Amino acid sequence: MTTTTLDRQNGAVASPKRNPIDWSGAVLNGYLLLFFAYMFLPMIFMVVAAFNASPTPSVTDWQGFTFKWFEQLLHEERLISGLGHSLLIAGGVIVTSIPLGLAGALLLTRLQSKGTTLLYTVLVSPILTPGIVLGATTMIFWRDALGVQAGLLTATIAQSSFIASYCMLMFMARLQRQDLVLEEAALDLGASSFFVFRRVTLPFLMPTIMTAAAIALLQSIENYNTTFFAIGPSWTLVTEIGARMRFGISPVINVIGVLFVAITIFAATVYVIAGRAKERA
Repeated sequence: MTTTTLDRQNGAVASPKRNPIDWSGAVLNGYLLLFFAYMFLPMIFMVVAAFNASPTPSVTDWQGFTFKWFEQLLHEERLISGLGHSLLIAGGVIVTSIPLGLAGALLLTRLQSKGTTLLYTVLVSPILTPGIVLGATTMIFWRDALGVQAGLLTATIAQSSFIASYCMLMFMARLQRQDLVLEEAALDLGASSFFVFRRVTLPFLMPTIMTAAAIALLQSIENYNTTFFAIGPSWTLVTEIGARMRFGISPVINVIGVLFVAITIFAATVYVIAGRAKERA
């Protein structure tokens, strides 16, 4: 005789068991939904507004699908020149920041001294310094001490002063995982210090060098505060966009955002495919 039959004979009906609500999972899913909405909804609105015929960026005031803002971007000489200036400065920042950051990381990880903590604080301090201060002081120093007028050079130097610190921290994290036995073995076999650095340390650091170069590129292109106060009468893409904000935003700015998003997605896709192909090889 089953349990249900016994319960009915005794005048009691067994209630079906209910699964308890997984509140932790619900809260986590809700948090993830809010997080992704916070991250990607503005980007989606920006992309949609770039294809709206409205003269001001809008999603709610839809006036028709169009590509005219992409065509207008080709006639924006200052924006195109600003992009060229941004890439030129970014190239200089990469060439400057990578060696400086690597030198600082090697010094801090190899130097066994009581002054290492103080030296670390000094080398990291540019990250904590406001960009306005870095830009203004760089411009004033190079103008008054060396007679160099503010321009692309001073903007490159000002950006490198703090981006090099980011590169240094990345190199330090990589060097702290390096097995120094390989370097010591090479030195014991008669290799010079430069040979050990070129054939042992540098290949080990190469992934971080590529990552640091990418970070330096992005940090340089998007920087506004330091660049604005160090570049003088010249301009970059970001400073030109900032100057136009006073007169209202044009959908052309949305087009620039769409292009950067597309380039980023394309680069990330190529990187992932190349990484998987390397793993299979």
